[in-house]
Amino acid sequence: MRLIGLVLAVSLALAPLAVDAQQTGTRRVGFLDTSSASPARVQLWETLRQRLHELGYREGQNIAFESRFGEGKPDQLQRLAAELVGLKVDIIVTSGTPATQAAKQATRTTPIVMTNIADPVGAGLVASLARPGGHVTGLTTQDADLGGKRLELLLQVVPRVSRLVLLIDETNPGTMLIAKGTRAAAASLGVQVQSVGVRDPSELDRAFASMKAARASALIVESSSMLFAWRERLADLALKALRQSPPRDPR
Repeated sequence: MRLIGLVLAVSLALAPLAVDAQQTGTRRVGFLDTSSASPARVQLWETLRQRLHELGYREGQNIAFESRFGEGKPDQLQRLAAELVGLKVDIIVTSGTPATQAAKQATRTTPIVMTNIADPVGAGLVASLARPGGHVTGLTTQDADLGGKRLELLLQVVPRVSRLVLLIDETNPGTMLIAKGTRAAAASLGVQVQSVGVRDPSELDRAFASMKAARASALIVESSSMLFAWRERLADLALKALRQSPPRDPR
């Protein structure tokens, strides 16, 4: 369903340009992704390109694509967004709150279609879901509302959890909003929560050391394109921590 919605949003943004494109040439679509250019991530964008092809947009004939990946480094996104604007793309499709914010800061006129946004209103990207206004539209994952639900599901699987750690991408406002919802749900469920924030891959070892010191029996990695880019490292650290000190949750 998200792909269908994304294709629809991009198609609607491109539609006013279709007639003009016949006279002025190829239209250019910029992709700006907070995460890395991993095979899984590239495939997501490729699926969008294939669907647009089915709708009559032919690469090399009436459409061209420019892709930029932040590689989990939010400080690079502003430069990458400026590159796309400098290339005079006709539309920017973004993934992740930091990428969308960078694109919005880089241009006030180029249409922006956002994806993977936890709370576009809370992040200041749109005025409201019903009437976004401005030049930004797209999809929201509504993760900010689902943080508590994920915690409830965790407790159904591991009911004896009373202390957990939230790993948070401090560079991503969307992730901070999700964590706020998770903490509120934890308080109502009587679960102790410690938040550990990171801004750079080099901080992951410190973060896991803090988790060990907290004697937490569960870890929730809040949704973030940057943390997604580091998923293999996160998995390695989690397995290492499990082997060294099996989690205990005394009651």
